[in-house]
Amino acid sequence: MSGFERGDIPKSFIEGAEAMGLAFDDGDLEKLCGYLSMLYEANRQMNLTAIREPVEAWTRHVLDSLSLFPTLASIESSNVIDVGSGGGLPGIPLAIVRPESRFVLLEATGKKAAFLQSVVDRLSLANVRVVSQRAEEAAAHGSAHRGAFDVVIARAVGPLPVLLELTVPFARVDGIVAAIKGARAQQEIEASAAALSVLRSEVIDLHRGETGTLVLIRKCGSTPRIYPRRPGEPKRSPLGEDDAAGDRVR
Repeated sequence: MSGFERGDIPKSFIEGAEAMGLAFDDGDLEKLCGYLSMLYEANRQMNLTAIREPVEAWTRHVLDSLSLFPTLASIESSNVIDVGSGGGLPGIPLAIVRPESRFVLLEATGKKAAFLQSVVDRLSLANVRVVSQRAEEAAAHGSAHRGAFDVVIARAVGPLPVLLELTVPFARVDGIVAAIKGARAQQEIEASAAALSVLRSEVIDLHRGETGTLVLIRKCGSTPRIYPRRPGEPKRSPLGEDDAAGDRVR
């Protein structure tokens, strides 16, 4: 796929970034072009994206990822983890424009993690580290990653009740989980009441943007040590799915 050269960047993307208050430093746009070129080259061998048109890729991939930039710029965000990074969204675009923050890209699938490492190496992203591990294991009680991050970011990982169990344990107390969701974000929040309570967290903001809905969650207290549960269990039995959910913290 062509269309990922500096001269091919759509005007709508630049205007969208400017509307967020984002001014690109020298080399940022070239790195974003390089990242998209690598993403689509790797997509020939593995399933990283279903979006085919370059203009749509700039909007639905890069601009959507950068919708988190104002949040990261407005709060303490020295340490950030992208949970379920996949092809590097939203972590890599954000790491390019936020060199002052340190990013961990968490991806359980080995081939995807290897791709992410190749991007980090080729683009010389010194502020990024790739970890190939399941979220349930990386955030388990006793892990170095548990409670270690100012901000936890996630995009297209799963329904909010599942996503919360896979992300909140990574945040420090008073840290933020920033999740990019779709048009049904409000319904997902309503379905997450039990999960939010059990995980000692609260939704503090909901913002509908051009490309998606940004949900911000604050971690109010330490995560009970039994969360996250064993690999696969959060998806099989989301918190709040039955009346016993609240009893699990005891």
